[in-house]
Amino acid sequence: MNKYLQKALEPAQMGSLTLRNRIVKAATYEGKTPGGAPGQTLLDFHQEICDGGVGMTTIGYCTTEADGRINEDMMYLGDYARDTLQSMVATLKKTGARVSGQMTHCGHFSKNTQLQRLKRPKGPSAQFNALGSSVGMFWTDAMTEKDINYLVDTYYDAALYMKDVGFDAAEIHFSHGYGLSQFISPKTNRRNDRYGGSLENRMRLPLMVLDAVRRAVGDEFPILGKMGLTDAVKGGLTEDEAVGVAQLLDGAGIDALITSGGTSSYNVMHMFRGESIANGIADMQSNAFTRGLFKALGPFIFKNYPYKELYFLDGCKRVRDAVKQAKMVYIGGCHTAESLQTVMAEGIDFVQLGRPLIRDPQLVNRLKDKGERYRNGCTECNLCVTTIEAPGGIRCHLREAEQSQGGGRDEPR
Repeated sequence: MNKYLQKALEPAQMGSLTLRNRIVKAATYEGKTPGGAPGQTLLDFHQEICDGGVGMTTIGYCTTEADGRINEDMMYLGDYARDTLQSMVATLKKTGARVSGQMTHCGHFSKNTQLQRLKRPKGPSAQFNALGSSVGMFWTDAMTEKDINYLVDTYYDAALYMKDVGFDAAEIHFSHGYGLSQFISPKTNRRNDRYGGSLENRMRLPLMVLDAVRRAVGDEFPILGKMGLTDAVKGGLTEDEAVGVAQLLDGAGIDALITSGGTSSYNVMHMFRGESIANGIADMQSNAFTRGLFKALGPFIFKNYPYKELYFLDGCKRVRDAVKQAKMVYIGGCHTAESLQTVMAEGIDFVQLGRPLIRDPQLVNRLKDKGERYRNGCTECNLCVTTIEAPGGIRCHLREAEQSQGGGRDEPR
């Protein structure tokens, strides 16, 4: 077996935490918490991936408060879910995998009609709520300093909660157009106080959140940060500024940086690459008007980014060269054994995988067995992405077809 592929499959340290290999399931919202309740469906999804050999799985969209959800079917870290999550994490860890949780807040990017504390969503600046317009939530408000301090407190409490229920690590979401990245991005942060303007000011809240999480979990509990290399939209975060973001997070003691890109609010295809999700998203709409709107506007909303392997590698290497302490985690088009070798050869510490593990939850075990001969089979059709709000949540259509045709066979061909 190639030495770099072997490196990917060997144990590695993330802070004080030992992972059995360097392959991590990326945080994705799987749409498997109907009514916001985690249960057997979510457990089964992660159990299969943990049984498949990953070093760590990441339970996505663990929002810090009820009003931090994009919609009411997302989970938040409240007492209602404590016992279930504690049992789920313990079950997953029995496989030998570690378990991380992605700490999130939607900020103004919301269509949650069941707000509990707020009258309408809040972000760094008041603006039109494109996502919420589909459910009549057209506007968002600017956060006051009191709101900002409250948000920081929710992260502190959520971090205590995560450590208490048994998570091994926490991943703070600083990217993709969600709450914290709304402060980082000049596109959405138009404030003229100490939280807006310069990069240092725009990073003030994210750094306050990182400090709060660290105080809650202590020095021995790894904290990862998913950051954007670029918003990929005019007036948004650029890669040059992203390097500065990474340096500030590194200087504040973050354990690992995950270098992604694009935004769910403005340019989601920069994140995924491959087939457009326009038609699939349209087909999932229950409202006829919204469905027609997506059919008409989809080609303009979802830009065309042809798929290529390792499409974020150059940006990841720029951040790697700029930071001093943080471990590096690569994400973005690592679908082959050869690409995994390339990432390891570049000195990147870990790899996060999303679509390849949805396609083949046994990916790691099969890599160990087949080495360079392994073929994942993901075609980057992105139909899995379009099913996050479908009944039952996210799934791989190719895998379903193979299981149907082969009487249960699910090995990629």
